[in-house]
Amino acid sequence: MAQDVKPAAETPERAYDDRPVHTEPTLPPEVQAPLAAFHGAEPPSPQWFKDAIAREPERTFVESLGSKLEVLTWGEVGKPGLLFVHGNSAHADWWSFIAPFFADDYRVASMSLAGMGASDWRERYSFTDFADDAEAVARATGLYEGGRKPIYIGHSFGGGQVFFAAVRNPERMHAAIMVDTGFGPPPEELAKRMAQMEAVRNIPTADRPSRIYPSLEAALLRFRLMPPQPAGNPYIADFIARRSLKTVPMPDGSGEGFTWRFDPNMWAKLDRERAMGGDPMAAVTVTTPMVHIYGAKSRIVEHRKAGAPSPFPAGMIEIEIPDAHHHIMIDQPLALVAAIRALLAAWPPKS
Repeated sequence: MAQDVKPAAETPERAYDDRPVHTEPTLPPEVQAPLAAFHGAEPPSPQWFKDAIAREPERTFVESLGSKLEVLTWGEVGKPGLLFVHGNSAHADWWSFIAPFFADDYRVASMSLAGMGASDWRERYSFTDFADDAEAVARATGLYEGGRKPIYIGHSFGGGQVFFAAVRNPERMHAAIMVDTGFGPPPEELAKRMAQMEAVRNIPTADRPSRIYPSLEAALLRFRLMPPQPAGNPYIADFIARRSLKTVPMPDGSGEGFTWRFDPNMWAKLDRERAMGGDPMAAVTVTTPMVHIYGAKSRIVEHRKAGAPSPFPAGMIEIEIPDAHHHIMIDQPLALVAAIRALLAAWPPKS
């Protein structure tokens, strides 16, 4: 997810790169502002969604590496553990309408990565730290208490964190499920992206922070998804968008306004080159059982099919969700639930 915020940091040609970048000069209205038609009101939602979000999580914070991390939990300690990890510039509530479907059989946690959601911002971010944060959350929320190591489930950038954590510390997890996870565009597209980014003038920096909106309606108008796509279910996009905002003083002292709950300088602070002690796109040894679930219309997967590098192991199980773009939980949430449920029932195979 992203709004009218674009990253400034340069990216070496083979670096991990799933930053949210608009590549089109103009976007259709349903992509540019998917919530505009509702003028700040909540879109109507079906009963299954109302029932899911009615199962409110326990909201706590877990300390890791000197930072407080936002954590949501469902289900009883003592059942097998599941850890959900969100995508770039997102937050733990991206899973709040998915996680309850697993709460009867699992101890479930959803975390906000450092620099996102209500978690603390840092002076520096790294894949190693994200992996250690996930382990701290898993330990603190009882995900190990069910008689086996937890299963990690990550979307997009969060899927990248799950993958690298699984490679670096396979002893920490039972299995890994990546949801529409990419590892950068094809080389020929990267130069085009960088040229477009250089032309951007509204990039937030330390002396030019994210925009503050005078009203909730104005902020919701600016919500959009990255990579660009329509919001398949606007009621889900609205739910996510409202929880992506925080109130802050207006610059002119006229009261409180709204801005996004993520560190706008995260990409400038993120060390991706040292994700696994060297080139993050180099071939790696994978011992953790892994599955990749992806959307049939996903631009992330299009990049891979077009030749974008990927460290995924050959022969890894991949499951396609029909009629879904990159943000599968928005487009096809129940299909995603069904796919994960089926996996958990029969996979990974017992040795």
